[in-house]
Amino acid sequence: MNDYEVPVLIVGGSLVGMTSAALLGTHGIPSLVVERHRGPAIHPRAALILQRSMEVLRTVGLEEIIRAKSAEQFDQDAAIMAVESLAGKEIAWYLPKLNDGVRDLSPCERLFATQVAVEPVLSERARQLGAQTLFGTELLSFEQDADGVTAVIKDRDSGVTSTVRAQYMLAADGAHSPIREQLGIGTVGHGVLSKSITIYFRADVKDLLRERNLGVIMVVNPTLQGFFRIEKPYKSGFLAVHGLGDPQNPNSDIWTDLTDERCVELVRAGLGDEGIAVEIDDVMRWQATAEVAETFQSGRVFLVGDAAHSMPPYGGYGGNTGIHDAHNLAWKLAAVIGGQAGPELLASYDPERRPVAAFTVEQAYSRYVTRAAPFLAKNGMDPVVSDANIDLGYHYRSAAVVSDGDDQGEIQHDPRVSKGRTGTRAPHHPLADSGDVTSTLDLFGRNFVLLTGPGQSEWREGARLAAEALNVPIDVHSIGVNADYPDANGGFAEAYGISATGAALVRPDGFVAWRATGHADATELSIADALSGLLARSPQPAAPDAEGLAEPLPV
Repeated sequence: MNDYEVPVLIVGGSLVGMTSAALLGTHGIPSLVVERHRGPAIHPRAALILQRSMEVLRTVGLEEIIRAKSAEQFDQDAAIMAVESLAGKEIAWYLPKLNDGVRDLSPCERLFATQVAVEPVLSERARQLGAQTLFGTELLSFEQDADGVTAVIKDRDSGVTSTVRAQYMLAADGAHSPIREQLGIGTVGHGVLSKSITIYFRADVKDLLRERNLGVIMVVNPTLQGFFRIEKPYKSGFLAVHGLGDPQNPNSDIWTDLTDERCVELVRAGLGDEGIAVEIDDVMRWQATAEVAETFQSGRVFLVGDAAHSMPPYGGYGGNTGIHDAHNLAWKLAAVIGGQAGPELLASYDPERRPVAAFTVEQAYSRYVTRAAPFLAKNGMDPVVSDANIDLGYHYRSAAVVSDGDDQGEIQHDPRVSKGRTGTRAPHHPLADSGDVTSTLDLFGRNFVLLTGPGQSEWREGARLAAEALNVPIDVHSIGVNADYPDANGGFAEAYGISATGAALVRPDGFVAWRATGHADATELSIADALSGLLARSPQPAAPDAEGLAEPLPV
């Protein structure tokens, strides 16, 4: 029997669990990841990585590695479209090229890459950054108290049990999360939409592609409704099926009477070639759902990924939303565990992430209805908004953000016009001749960052004094002519909604926490006051200055 004592226990070692471990590691926080499966994913899932997730992976040094893995699996910048069958009539081209219209928003591009390729890379990076991973290990029980969580885990091969003592626990244990159920946390939403399947098959489909660069191929015909993903060299892929028969009145139970022979028929019907040779490698049963947990936190336990929200796979938001959960939570856990923040900072996770997740679930549901299940439209749905707004334009509101006075309460914005509003993702702004730093986004990830224009020594000095008073690192970067980083195209101040003498304070997760339009707040007191509030730290009693006069000193 081995006992473990760690700052953070992560239950679930798939995409979101491993991302959580890697991000915690970048902040110097070791974790223990337990995963009941005996290794990383063996079947392709989550085949689309959106820009914000690529930005997160960039911060842990994995962007180029994952780009290379993607190129091995899939054609780049491929289309998302719909057909009656791969060989037959084209119905619609939803996105002729995956990155059309969004290249200016980020230094990163959207990629097609499955968990089969990504999870081993994440797992290795997490271990390099201090995580310990236990595959083939399941959680048997857990209890929490005022100081931490005590869990019992079991090695599935040997049967040996161990005890884990952690300060906090992350539930990354999937849509049917046993941890969520034990905590008594319910879900709200549209419930189960279909009993779906994914058929993993081999067939030579190169000729059927007809030299079209296709990433996601939605299929709607009188036999089935679903979508294909085809991998290089176009001799294998998977077909997800969520409806059978008449598209206007489909049978959503794909599980009943399912055989390998029936799976071959479905693949051939989707390909539009009744004579093509098809071999079935495996079939995975899953439920398409659209639900959000009623809360993402219970004491010292936090829900992330599918444990917190589940959505149909239209738009590719599921895994990406989970990565965003991990990014939001990791720096907060690190700040609290490291003593830089009060524990109340962690209470900002639910009010920030749950409304965004609920909005994203509704957008995924609306895409599912409009593209694949129009018969559900009679039940109502949210209007479809831009993919860029969903991925890059969501808005946080909590005590970890100092609200701008003009906040109208929107959950999402066009990221091109958010202009550095507090609670939104800090905009990508190109930087010139700066080596590995090509974007303002490359300046974020570990510490709080204060961005300002050139020649603003008051901001630099104020941040230095505030950082010393609070014992919280603040990186200060000036952008512009004769500054730390040259402004590639000009317009930095406008992009961040400040004047030439203003500044923006950006959190470690790259969200704007506070900003000052001019230099009036370029003081230790203003910066420390803002940061103290963000980090849930109360000011200490006034400390006497050199002349015996009381001066407030936030801590």
